[in-house]
Amino acid sequence: MAGTDGRGDRWTVTRPVLQFALVGLVAVTIVGVATAVASRRIGEREAITDARTTTLLKAQTVVEPVVTDGLATGQPDAVRRVDRVVRRNVLDDSLIRVKIWARDGTIVYSDEPRLVGTTYTLGQEELAALDSGVIEAEVSDLSKPENRYERNRKKLLEVYLPVRTPSGDRLLFEAYYRYDAVSASGNRIWRSFAPVTIGALVALELVQVPLAWSLARRLRQRQRERESLLRQAVEASDAERRRVASDLHDGVVQDLAGVAYGLAGSARREDLPSEATALLDRSARQVQDSITSLRSLLVDIYPPKLAEAGLPAALSDLAGLAVNRGLDVSCELDRLSADLPDAVARLVYRAAQEAIRNALTHSGATSLRLTAISDAETVSLEVADNGTGFDAATASRRAEEGHLGLRGLADMVESARGRFTIETAKGAGTTVRVEVPLS
Repeated sequence: MAGTDGRGDRWTVTRPVLQFALVGLVAVTIVGVATAVASRRIGEREAITDARTTTLLKAQTVVEPVVTDGLATGQPDAVRRVDRVVRRNVLDDSLIRVKIWARDGTIVYSDEPRLVGTTYTLGQEELAALDSGVIEAEVSDLSKPENRYERNRKKLLEVYLPVRTPSGDRLLFEAYYRYDAVSASGNRIWRSFAPVTIGALVALELVQVPLAWSLARRLRQRQRERESLLRQAVEASDAERRRVASDLHDGVVQDLAGVAYGLAGSARREDLPSEATALLDRSARQVQDSITSLRSLLVDIYPPKLAEAGLPAALSDLAGLAVNRGLDVSCELDRLSADLPDAVARLVYRAAQEAIRNALTHSGATSLRLTAISDAETVSLEVADNGTGFDAATASRRAEEGHLGLRGLADMVESARGRFTIETAKGAGTTVRVEVPLS
């Protein structure tokens, strides 16, 4: 049976470890990306919360104390008073615009003078905040006409809440923040988590790879031990078959041949009655038939032509036995070399023998096609019958009952680094294909 070299063994161990490492790398990447996204979202939520808190403090502790009733009617002194406070204590690098609205949609104050006195329609959210006194935050819709002077900022976060005049009227205080400042907070949180998260994942990967390598080596060692036991079992079986065939051929077959010769010679004596002569002739023919059957059995146990004349001759004899059992057999062996390694020839012969035995015993087939070819690298065998076929349940039941021929054959082919396939279905016949490498 073809063995594997050291390089093949190393690749057998290395390949699953590389696959494990690659899967681990993909997992690290996925977790890293997920952590980055989650961290940025957490950071953005925290930044929005900070913007809400900042807006609340500036609106109620800085702006509201300087708001007068005249602001609601657009009195210049009231507007200038608020403007001084806003420019000095409210606006900064992140808070870049302030608007104060009356309920009718008039902007009574803005640090952008061109907006003061203009009127627009307040949305439902702004009116709800004005009525309920809650603080709200959302991404600005810069397509609205009241935001036309902020469009060059690309993306802004607006936070709004009501402020009161001394007479108790409510005005809507609206602050606009640069959104990149919000995103920067998320990036800061990600950068703080990234070293720990990625470092822990990489460390876990580095710890697991040696463990995977050790496990793969042990599994490969167990596989080699199993293959060695299987080779020993096959070689022992071949040796025993050879010994039994030799003993039968040199012992019982020769003895029966002597008996048949003696009976035939006695039948030719002229002094015997005709009844005795007929009995001796009949007995001689029966013994000769038994010798023929026994020789066919010897070929089935161990084909002498496999070692002497090569695999094509042995497969031809095997096909002849199937013909004797009533099958219509066609053989295609013209492209099969007779000069093959002994282990490969024995394995291919065993595969053909098992497939033909299955066709004779279980399938009820009436015809069978045997094809075998070889090239510089492989030997391929195909045995196809027109029998009843079988399904997976039938195969499992036969295995449970101890009929492990095809399963054992598959194990032997796979241990030789070959390929073994069966195509079958209920009522559709069975095709067994075997491909074995020559080295």
